[in-house]
Amino acid sequence: MAALPPLNALHAFEVAARHLNFRLAAEELGVTQGAVAQQVRGLEARLAEKLFERLPRGLALTEAGRRFHAPLRRAFRLIEEAVDELSSDQQVVVSVTPSFASKWLVPRLPDLTDKHPDISVKIDARERLADFKGDGVDIAVRQGRAPFGAGLTSTPLFSNAFVPVCSPELAGEITRPADLLDHVLLNDTHGLWPLFLERLGLVGKPRVMSFSQTSLTIDAAASGQGIALAHEPLVATELASGRLERPLSDVLIEDLGFHVVSPAKPRQPELVALMKNWLLSQS
Repeated sequence: MAALPPLNALHAFEVAARHLNFRLAAEELGVTQGAVAQQVRGLEARLAEKLFERLPRGLALTEAGRRFHAPLRRAFRLIEEAVDELSSDQQVVVSVTPSFASKWLVPRLPDLTDKHPDISVKIDARERLADFKGDGVDIAVRQGRAPFGAGLTSTPLFSNAFVPVCSPELAGEITRPADLLDHVLLNDTHGLWPLFLERLGLVGKPRVMSFSQTSLTIDAAASGQGIALAHEPLVATELASGRLERPLSDVLIEDLGFHVVSPAKPRQPELVALMKNWLLSQS
C-alpha cells in the first residue's frame, strides 16, 4: 500500500474544503493562513492533482477536490467519534457571541458546574456562526430570526424586549421620551435606535455613537457616555446592582431574540439535552 500523505496536510485540506477559505480554516486549526496554504500545496504536489481553484474571494473545489473531500470528511468523523467513545471526559462545546458570554453566560456558569461537576464545558465566544459539522461545536446561542439553517433546531431562550438604559446620573435628566434626543444614543450592530425613536413618534437627528459589540455599548452606558438600547436580559445584572437604570418605561419588542440552536441529530445527544435544559432554566 502506498504511503499516506501527512495527516496534518489531509486535515488542512479537509477544513479548507469545508470553509472554502484558508483564513477560516486557519482559525479553526489554530495556525496561520500561510501554514494552511502550504500544507494544501504540499498535498497537491504529493497527489499530483489540483484540489482547489484559487479565486479572488476564497476557494472553489476542483472535480478532483470534490471527489477527495467527501470520503476524507467521513474518515475524520469516524476518528472523532472513536476518540469521543474512548474518552472518559464529557465535554460540551458551546458557541456564543462575546457579548452574550460576558453579560449573561459567564456569571451563571458556577451554577452549571455546581449541578454538573462531571461535565467539562468549553465556551467558544466568537462572532463567527457555528456550522456544527467540523468545528466541534455541540450547541450554540444566537441572536436573530429563526430558522437558523437546514438540519438545525432552535428554541427561544428569552424575551425580545429591548429597553433604554443609562447611568443613574444620566437617568435623572430624562423624564420623557423627547429627552432622548438631547443625549448621545449608543448603538450596537443591530442599530435599533431609529426604529425605537420612530415608534415613539420622535423626529430629529440625535447624536449617535456606534460600537461593534453589544457589551461595549452596555459598558459605555454604565460609564455615563450615553443611552443604550439593550436586550433586557443582557443588562439584568447591571440593573439589579444599580450600575444601570431604565430612565423610561418604554420597551421595543423586536424579533431579534436569543435562541438555543443545535443539530437535529447532535453527536452528543445527552450532553446537548443537558446543556439546553440548563440554559432554558436560567432564562
